[in-house]
Amino acid sequence: MSKIIEGLKYSESHEWVKVEDGIAVVGVTDFAQAEMGDITYVDMPEVDDEVTAGEEFGALESVKAASDLISPVSGKVVAVNEALEDEPEKVNEDAFENWIIKVEMSDPSELDNLLDAAAYKAQIGE
Repeated sequence: MSKIIEGLKYSESHEWVKVEDGIAVVGVTDFAQAEMGDITYVDMPEVDDEVTAGEEFGALESVKAASDLISPVSGKVVAVNEALEDEPEKVNEDAFENWIIKVEMSDPSELDNLLDAAAYKAQIGE
C-alpha cells in the first residue's frame, strides 16, 4: 500500500504539493516512485524558470521507464532539489521528503483543482 499524506494536494499525474509560506513544494508520490522502480535520473527545470499547471516541467527516468513530471501549479521556480542530481534514488527512499522543485505560485487558486488525500487514494485504487 502506498504512503499518502493527509493535508497535501495531489495531481492525477501523481505529483504532490505542500504549501509552505505561499511556496508550493512539489514532488512525486510514493505510488509513482514504486510504479517506476529504481529511479536513475531526475530532469528538473532551472531556478527562475516558469512552470505552468498541467504542463511538463521535467522527467523521472528509471531502469524500466521514463515519465514526464507535470506541474500541478503555475509560477516561478524558486528552488530545485540539487541533491537529486547526484542521488536520484533518494526519491525511491522517501518520495515525500525528497521534493523536486519549489514554486512561487502565480495563482494559488489552482490548488483547488487538485485532489485531496482521500480522492488520490481512490484514484490509485487503494
